[in-house]
Amino acid sequence: MRPRPRNAEGGVFQNINSPERGTSPGASSPWSLLFALVGFVGLCLLVGGATGTITELSVHDWYPSLTRPPGTPPNRVFPIVWTVLYVMIGIAAWRIWRDGARAPARRAAALRLWGWQLLCNALWTPAFFGLESPLAGLIVIAVLLLLIAFTLRAFARLDRLAMAFLLPYGLWTAYAAYLNVGFWWLN
Repeated sequence: MRPRPRNAEGGVFQNINSPERGTSPGASSPWSLLFALVGFVGLCLLVGGATGTITELSVHDWYPSLTRPPGTPPNRVFPIVWTVLYVMIGIAAWRIWRDGARAPARRAAALRLWGWQLLCNALWTPAFFGLESPLAGLIVIAVLLLLIAFTLRAFARLDRLAMAFLLPYGLWTAYAAYLNVGFWWLN
């Protein structure tokens, strides 16, 4: 038996549509793509819902007692903006995932960054609202901004539209960081 040729990463060259490997995400049926889209968006909305529950506990007693920095929007704005952003974050990741046959290592790295930033996003609410600590929130949001920047760069190299879907999230998070600094400074 002859050894199989290996690529530069040490993997064996294979037909990605062979029965032993299955098909690539980009070659999936429309239903599979739709389910994956629902999964990515659903995961983001799940993070938002879970963190919203933590926020709800503090938003009625501790948060109103804080001195607000200039430009703080009314509380009713946050759930609307975050819901739209979570949908866009999910769509961005789905666009990267769906074309998995092209540059798979780069896509996997970009999706790992996406996962890390989503985890960090989920940690901000318990830090700020759960611990009632603007300083803890500030530390988390600083890391989150870095992860979003790295994710934006990785997405831009693969799919400019995916990066465009993620950009408003980066801008809103920068604004949230301003607010977080203000809450820390004023309180």
